[in-house]
Amino acid sequence: MQVILLERVAKLGQMGDVVDVKPGYARNYLLLQGKALTASKENIAQFETQKAQLEARNLETKKEAEALAEKLDAQQFVVIRQASDGGNLYGSVTTRDAADVATEEGFSIDRKQVIIRQPIKELGLHEVEVHLHPEVVCTISLNVARSPEEAELQASGKSIQELAAEEEAQAEFEIAELFDDIGAASSEDSDLVETPEGRAAEEAEEN
Repeated sequence: MQVILLERVAKLGQMGDVVDVKPGYARNYLLLQGKALTASKENIAQFETQKAQLEARNLETKKEAEALAEKLDAQQFVVIRQASDGGNLYGSVTTRDAADVATEEGFSIDRKQVIIRQPIKELGLHEVEVHLHPEVVCTISLNVARSPEEAELQASGKSIQELAAEEEAQAEFEIAELFDDIGAASSEDSDLVETPEGRAAEEAEEN
């Protein structure tokens, strides 16, 4: 099926290009999203008459997207989720979650603009793409943690595995110290117990 593109579409073509696509892709995405028209003579003629207007609108929206991208690129947003001790999430972080946390911080983003290349199913820092415009893409980071405190530690560069290892090492150290204290106390108690040999030695010193 041939369509004429009304804007740049990644891996497909530029505005004004007539391209061949699968009918399902055309109907369910390109035509539905207003990104293209069927390449009939009438539509091609209509595009030619509106080309200047479409290019001007595209340039305006591109500039707006670039301005937003400058502020948004490399931003980090905290997503609080429940997870196992091993760091595996009970569920996953979605494009809607990413859009919601960014919007809460003052950035107007739609979930359709967010691209998550790999499913986010564990704690940690995850980079996702935000397509603000067909020609403007930026990257944000999602700090997925079980608490704000944990998110702060992850932001400093520590992974959930490192945090767990530190907690385990601290617990082992405290247990070792406890046993050392118990051992020292037992030694002191044994010194206080009076034995026949000890009594004889004391009497000899007195005489």
